[in-house]
Amino acid sequence: MKKLLRVILIALGVFVIVIVLALVYVKFSLPNVGAAPEIAVELTPERVKHGDYLANHVMVCIDCHSLRDWQYFSGPPIIGTEGAGGERFGRDFGFPGEFFSPNITPSGVGDWTDGELFRAITTGVTRDGSAIFPLMPYPDYGKLDEDDIKDVIAFIRTLSSIENEIPEREIDFPLNFILNTIPKKASLTTRPNPMDRINFGEYMFTAAACTECHTKAVKGKVVGEYLAGGFEFNLPDGSVLRSTNITPHVTGIGLWSEAFFVNRFKYYVDTAYVYEVVGPGEFMTVMPWIMYGGMTEEDLGSLYQFLRTVPAVENVVERFTVAQTP
Repeated sequence: MKKLLRVILIALGVFVIVIVLALVYVKFSLPNVGAAPEIAVELTPERVKHGDYLANHVMVCIDCHSLRDWQYFSGPPIIGTEGAGGERFGRDFGFPGEFFSPNITPSGVGDWTDGELFRAITTGVTRDGSAIFPLMPYPDYGKLDEDDIKDVIAFIRTLSSIENEIPEREIDFPLNFILNTIPKKASLTTRPNPMDRINFGEYMFTAAACTECHTKAVKGKVVGEYLAGGFEFNLPDGSVLRSTNITPHVTGIGLWSEAFFVNRFKYYVDTAYVYEVVGPGEFMTVMPWIMYGGMTEEDLGSLYQFLRTVPAVENVVERFTVAQTP
């Protein structure tokens, strides 16, 4: 009996040692995506202009890296905070910790090399080797064309410098260990010809990271059908927003024409559109309609054509649940 107990204790000791060593490895040896590339992005007018388009209307970097005005529908960025960061994504929103978007103006990343920015955008590893929480969809950005990433970097370099002290993030256990395992080396591709509408639409879909919100996931694990919606956003007032089904089923966008799809976005950039004030208990969305609305009609049309090719999934989504009063 004593011999059996001794064997069990030794086995438990070995198990504990293995777990500790694994945690130490994950915490201090990962992420490991390689050194930042040695590149120098030329700030040509063409690069800056296209980078502006991508950062504001497709990849919507400025959406998260600015403060958003949540008194208005869709929370448009507050003018004068573009790129300054500080937007909070906290536990009350359902996040595993407290996260704050970093300052990407010269005040925040002015001493980063272009290669360090490139690595951060495409792999999720910062200048000091820390893993970025994948609220920034770097797994998608790592599938884009190298030139598009360079264009975004060129645009970032032109942002006005804004001083903004960003709070330190707080990461809950076990994410503080798991986070280091998420960054991977980029798998860059070549941007398709816009005339190839479906493949180009898929590329724009990837750049816009539509999957992140329109496929239901809980605590980072996918639990819903691809693009069938239902991802829940817990709003600060206790209301719950759910993403829509964007598959070509009638419960999704199956009855939408291309023109209707395009106009659904363009409505928010029409000169007649006035920011809508949202009161307590009224429908609110985190979808940055106003920013995506700046995409060209051609790009939005190609995005629609790609979405017509994904499997149709029947899923009726209850879009919004008002907070229950005590």
